[in-house]
Amino acid sequence: MSCQALNVKSYFRKLKDPRINRRKRHLLQDIIVIAICGVISGCDDWQQIEVFARARQAWLQRFLRLPNGIPSHDTIERVFDRLDPQAFQACFRAWMKALHDTLGLSQIAIDGKTLRGSARGELKGLHLVSAWATANSLSLGQIAVDEKSNEIPAIPELLAFLDVKGALVTIDAMGCQKEIAATIVERGGDYVLTVKENQPTLLADIQACLEKALDNDFAGVEHDEYVTEDSGHGRQERRSYTILIDPELATKDAWTKLRVVGMCHSECVRDGKPSTETRYFIGSRKASAKVYGRALRNHWGIENGLHWVLDVSFAEDKNRVSKRHGGENLALVRRLALSLLKQHPEKRSMACKRLHAALDTTFLEEVLRTGGISGKL
Repeated sequence: MSCQALNVKSYFRKLKDPRINRRKRHLLQDIIVIAICGVISGCDDWQQIEVFARARQAWLQRFLRLPNGIPSHDTIERVFDRLDPQAFQACFRAWMKALHDTLGLSQIAIDGKTLRGSARGELKGLHLVSAWATANSLSLGQIAVDEKSNEIPAIPELLAFLDVKGALVTIDAMGCQKEIAATIVERGGDYVLTVKENQPTLLADIQACLEKALDNDFAGVEHDEYVTEDSGHGRQERRSYTILIDPELATKDAWTKLRVVGMCHSECVRDGKPSTETRYFIGSRKASAKVYGRALRNHWGIENGLHWVLDVSFAEDKNRVSKRHGGENLALVRRLALSLLKQHPEKRSMACKRLHAALDTTFLEEVLRTGGISGKL
C-alpha cells in the first residue's frame, strides 16, 4: 500500500494525550491506529490487539512511527482507560460526519444497549445509548448512561452532539418525552416516537382519536394507510399502518410540531401459532403512512445491524473490560470498525470480513478506504 492511501491519524490529531511526558514511549496516534486496525481485523480485547500489531509490525511501520516498537497490551489498555471518552468521541464524530456528508443522511435511530460482561460485583454493566444511520449503516455516536440514571437524560446529551438537520429521528417508548421531541425539532430534525404506557395520557388520546376516526370511516379526517406482508423462517406477518394527519388531539399542544398520530396493527403466524399486536406512535413530519411504516421498520436496524452484530461478531456482551473509560472507548472503536466494514461492498458476513482483514492487509486497506480515508495515514 502506498503511504498516500490513508489519513486515519488526521482525525485524532487534536486528541489530548492523557499521559505524563516520561511515560510517552509510544505515540498516542500510533496506539489509536493500532487499536482501530486490530478491531477491524477480529481483535476483541487489548491482548489480541497487541498480538495483531506484533504480527503486522512490518505493515504498520510503513505509516506509523513506532519509535519503541509495538506497545504492550497493558500500555494500550492504560491509554484507552485514561482517554477522555467525550474528546475521543468528538474525533469519531468528525470521521463519521465526513462519511455521512458524502453519503447523505435520512433517518437516525437512537437506542440503548447494556454491555453485560462489564458488570463487576455491585458495579452495573456499562449502558450506552447509540445513534445509527439506518440507510448507511453508520454509527454516528454514543453516550454512556449514568449508573444511577436511565436513557431519558442521556438522549438529549447525545442529540446535542449530532447533526440531525433534515433527518427523521426514531426512538422507542423510553425516548417518548416532550423535551426530547422539542430538542429534535429545535435542531432541525423531525421525530417518530413510539408511544406506550409510560405516556398514559398521550396513549389514551391517540387511541380515542383513532377509534373515533375508524368508527366514522375517517369522515372529515385526513388519513393514510399502508400494508406490508412478510414471510420466511416459519413466520407470516401482515402489518397495517394507519395514520391521522393534523388530528384533533387534546394533548397536541404539549408536543412540539406534532403533525401525525398512528398505529401499526400486526398479525403474525409463527410455526402455526397466531398472535396480534398494536403499537402507537407520533410524528412531526407530514408524510405518508408508507414513510412512517418504513421508518418504524428501519428503526430496528439499530438492533439487527448494530447491537446484534456487536454481540455475535464482536463478542461485545462477553467483553469483560470493566474500567468505565476503557470500556466506553473500546466500545466506540468497535462501532467505528463495524461502520467501516459495513461500507465495504464485499458480500460476506461480518465475521468473514474481519477474518479477511486479519489475513490480507490489502483488504484491510480497502476497508479503511471505504471509510472515506485518503491522503497520508
